[in-house]
Amino acid sequence: MLSVTDPGPNRPCPRAFNLAAHVLTSAGAPRDKIALSVLGAKGAENWTYGGLQDAVRGTATGLRRAGFEPGDILLMRLGNTVDFPIAYLGAIAAGVVPVPTSAQLTAPEVAGMIDQIAPAGILRASGISCPDTALPKIDSAALRAMRDLPPAPWQMGDPDRLAYVVFTSGTTGRPRAVAHAHRAIWARRMMIDGWYGMGASDRILHAGAFNWTFTLGTGLMDPWTCGATALIPAEGTSPADLPALLRQHQATLLAAVPGVYRKMLSAGAPLALPHLRHGLAAGDRLSDDLRDAWQAATGTQIHEAFGMSECSTFLSASPDRPADRGCTGAAQPGRHLALVDPGDPARGPVPIGEEGIIAIHRSDPGLMLGYLGDDAATADRFAGDWFLSGDLAQMQPDGQIRYCGRSGDMMNAGGYRVSPLEVETALATIEGLAEIGVTEVFPRDANGQIRRDVTIIVAFYTGPRPLEQAWLERTAATLVARYKQPRAWVHVPDLPRNPNGKLQRRALPALWEALNAS
Repeated sequence: MLSVTDPGPNRPCPRAFNLAAHVLTSAGAPRDKIALSVLGAKGAENWTYGGLQDAVRGTATGLRRAGFEPGDILLMRLGNTVDFPIAYLGAIAAGVVPVPTSAQLTAPEVAGMIDQIAPAGILRASGISCPDTALPKIDSAALRAMRDLPPAPWQMGDPDRLAYVVFTSGTTGRPRAVAHAHRAIWARRMMIDGWYGMGASDRILHAGAFNWTFTLGTGLMDPWTCGATALIPAEGTSPADLPALLRQHQATLLAAVPGVYRKMLSAGAPLALPHLRHGLAAGDRLSDDLRDAWQAATGTQIHEAFGMSECSTFLSASPDRPADRGCTGAAQPGRHLALVDPGDPARGPVPIGEEGIIAIHRSDPGLMLGYLGDDAATADRFAGDWFLSGDLAQMQPDGQIRYCGRSGDMMNAGGYRVSPLEVETALATIEGLAEIGVTEVFPRDANGQIRRDVTIIVAFYTGPRPLEQAWLERTAATLVARYKQPRAWVHVPDLPRNPNGKLQRRALPALWEALNAS
């Protein structure tokens, strides 16, 4: 038997389609039902389905009146507020292409993105880094005023047309612009039963920020597609605050990266969560130990999912099919998934039990259109009909998938996939630093024991003399987003290289262990 799934028949996406219209109207939720509650220390800011639809369609009107046409690209530099999803869906409703970006990015990082995507304008909130540019800008006040404008009609069209762009860390030293079609939201229907186990009566709390694509999809758009209620903690909420919010607002589902679950368990706060049915985790590897500890503390399970910027999540555990120990889960119903030969992906799926590269068939409706403006990079990710994730796994006889790690050098930083080359390219400009190599390593706790449940990014560098760590940290903060910044800096005489002089990043973790062995 080969490591490949049979997706069975899938209902095709309607030929006249709009992602935002699907999100906000497909469930037929009553206009007065609460769609979103922003949870603060003094109460909740509530949005009904009707109010949300009016705000989104009014924003669409405002963007069109501002001169933006269907197909125009709009860079989003907004903060962690409800402005973010309303502007995002408002742009898509009007046929404009939003590009959500992390508020943590620095001005130089954003400048590189602008060069790639050539946006027609920028949505910018005060205090969010952005380079000086002559591009038209719309501030938060102007965006909010648009909500009261007459509602625009949904811009319907071919589901394969461009809907939005997200950036993913690139192996060439710069982030790549991942172009997605309107049909991407149609594909996420396979996650409803294949991961969430979610329905209209659910109240799902997502522990991430509004301006994170994980929150945007799992915490907002998917619940609204189901007619459920999304709960988002206000900015400044800590993991220690979450148990009380979960109880107070009767959350039935919780979505977060594994690190948030870990912090909730270590905070010492009571974890009696009477309304919670189960948790959802993605963005980083969920260990069996963490899953067991959560179940012991709460009586509920955590169901993990695996995905990526290019195809969201496509394999997962679920309430109907919990993961076996050591496994992430199985291919979601309707997903055509394979584990292909790592040595020669063109040979196709490997036998059951053998290690292979996780690959998704090019026919998957959630798969990206490609890397914007980079056909060569797009082609490089395919072997025949299979899109290669770059991650290794084994398929068990029952279809469960055991994740084995990344086949390349990609790092994971708080749920973000980060290319070491991108970080090295940015930090190589630091004065006094000759060469640099970065990697992710297992840190040690206060007792000197290696922690296998979390990783940090470490930079190894050469130069005439060691540089002050505090100065390095301050300088790095001006060059790359917080989640990309090294948490430790190590001055070494030389970086490990192969006979051809190429940096051997895979030797860096061993160097870290050797330096910290004592």
